[in-house]
Amino acid sequence: VWTAELLNTAIESVVDLVSPDEHELARISKDVASGGVLIAAVVALAVGMIVFGPRLWGLIN
Repeated sequence: VWTAELLNTAIESVVDLVSPDEHELARISKDVASGGVLIAAVVALAVGMIVFGPRLWGLIN
């Protein structure tokens, strides 16, 4: 997730440098980059639940 966030920040910085004014393609590229971060976070959560879920469930019950 950290790597995805760093990549997102780099993409947003480059887009801001190239297109300081608002542009539809700039907005789309930023949205896609932030969507990638969201997907990385959801996958990390799913992997965490697969790895730690049974142990946590055992502690609760």
